[in-house]
Amino acid sequence: MGETKLQKNIFTVMMCFGMVFGMTLYNIILHNGFSAGVFTLLLKEIWLVFIVAFLLDFFVVGPIAKRQVFRILKPDTNKIKIILCLASSMVVSMVLLMSVFGAVFMEGFTLNALKIYPETVLLNFVAALPLNLLIVSPVVRTLFVKIFPPQIANS
Repeated sequence: MGETKLQKNIFTVMMCFGMVFGMTLYNIILHNGFSAGVFTLLLKEIWLVFIVAFLLDFFVVGPIAKRQVFRILKPDTNKIKIILCLASSMVVSMVLLMSVFGAVFMEGFTLNALKIYPETVLLNFVAALPLNLLIVSPVVRTLFVKIFPPQIANS
């Protein structure tokens, strides 16, 4: 989304932050339960997670996902299909990569991190896809259009 490179980068930051916020909150509650300290822990952990996720999204996953999706779909394909394919591709790739980060973050570079990785992927995937498609993407797209209204071409 976005018409200029700056707008596209801002959209990426907004989507990444929304997903990191939601997934970090989900994982904290999943592993620690819901308590008064959830938001303190969220504020403490979100920054490192955001930096890692943003770097992966911006430099690795985003470019590869766009290339793959547009290899399959034509640019004139229905916009909803493009959005769903890009979102699904991004979620699968980011879950696989960020689950490595999460397993190592929790367990360190140990065999236990390798053991918990498949379960981590599964638990993150079941939350990330609906979070992206049903909450973060619609909210970010709505905010983005309010911040950067589409330019209507003069005929």
